[in-house]
Amino acid sequence: MLRNNFHILSGGPGAGKTTLLEALRGAGYLCVDEAARKVLRQQAAIGGNATHDGDRARYRDLTFQQELADYHAVVETSAPVFFDRAIPELSGYGNPPGAGDPPALTDAIAQCRYNETVFLFPPWPEIYVPDEERKHDFAEAVAVFETIAATYRRLGYRPVEVPRASVEERLRFVLDAVRDFALPMQ
Repeated sequence: MLRNNFHILSGGPGAGKTTLLEALRGAGYLCVDEAARKVLRQQAAIGGNATHDGDRARYRDLTFQQELADYHAVVETSAPVFFDRAIPELSGYGNPPGAGDPPALTDAIAQCRYNETVFLFPPWPEIYVPDEERKHDFAEAVAVFETIAATYRRLGYRPVEVPRASVEERLRFVLDAVRDFALPMQ
């Protein structure tokens, strides 16, 4: 199922994705929050260890279940919908060291397609701040960005870097690009 109106915002942690998602939401667009953060909050609430630095396979599986539920919960078929991260980036990155993708994830990546252009937020040291859920240091944030960019390319998506700019300029960049997708082919 290709959902061409589903747009992914991705990149390393602390690069401004969630801030832009909130600006998009404030402008009236349908937005889907990051599944991994939902899982991390749930795990913190129950004292669980399904985290990126704990039981990584369980963390991937819970995040995958949430991503899949989020994908199927959105019924909008034409207006833009923006996702803070998405199913495809769980390939490779979400696996414990040495483990491959589970078959259900491979199937979902093939069956649950988003718009081919993925908006990638590059590492930006001036705005990077770790928090309770984002415990990576900046070097790890850079490595995550590079891994995610490579994963999207490997899976047939076209990553486009969002410029390091004000929230308003980033909002304009993304919305201009999305409008260009919506134009009929001449």
